[in-house]
Amino acid sequence: MHIQSNPSILYFGTPVVLISTKNENDSDNLAPMSSIFWLGWRCMIGLAASSKTTQNLMRNKQCVLNLPSVNQAGAVNLLAKTTGSNPVPAAKILKGYRHVAEKFAIAGLTKQQSHTVSPPRVQECPVQMEAVVEAVHGLAEGDADQRGRIVIFELLVKKVYLERSILMEGNNNQVDPDKWKPLIMSFQQFYSLGDKVHQSTLAEIPERMYNSPDWEKALNAEYSAI
Repeated sequence: MHIQSNPSILYFGTPVVLISTKNENDSDNLAPMSSIFWLGWRCMIGLAASSKTTQNLMRNKQCVLNLPSVNQAGAVNLLAKTTGSNPVPAAKILKGYRHVAEKFAIAGLTKQQSHTVSPPRVQECPVQMEAVVEAVHGLAEGDADQRGRIVIFELLVKKVYLERSILMEGNNNQVDPDKWKPLIMSFQQFYSLGDKVHQSTLAEIPERMYNSPDWEKALNAEYSAI
């Protein structure tokens, strides 16, 4: 039986992402978030307009989307209520945030050089995606009380790195969903994926049939660089 409900948040479960960006002084910022979804080699992310990551993306147009597994939950927690903004925005002060300049250090994570963007990758994360900003959109533009508070970024993935331990046997270009255990945020709590519950009809379609023009361009750029 359904009842009408008014939950404060609608975070029904999305992957946690550690976004690395470059600050204006060329130092590195690292921030956790989970408002994200993918379409092909593009994704949409939503961030508070006042966040340091938002400011960096607006200026530098580059980032790395690092996906932690369940093994990095502790590191994500160490970053959870920190911000690269100084002074700390008033709304974040109310939630207990504090300014931290050295995000990688406080989380005990290792910087790894990127190849197509300036921000570093997170070595400990099994999935790393170098990306650039393709477009910026506002949220709730028709609501005067909310206009300008949230920024939506369309990101184009330029290069993907996957840890060998999560790959299909004999296939460097396909993730094995039985091996990949992403860190999932569901209503502010950490979870991950369980066992497969049912055979998927969609899985009968080979993954290569979803190759997009963005995928082809990224592949051609990689071959051109060799």
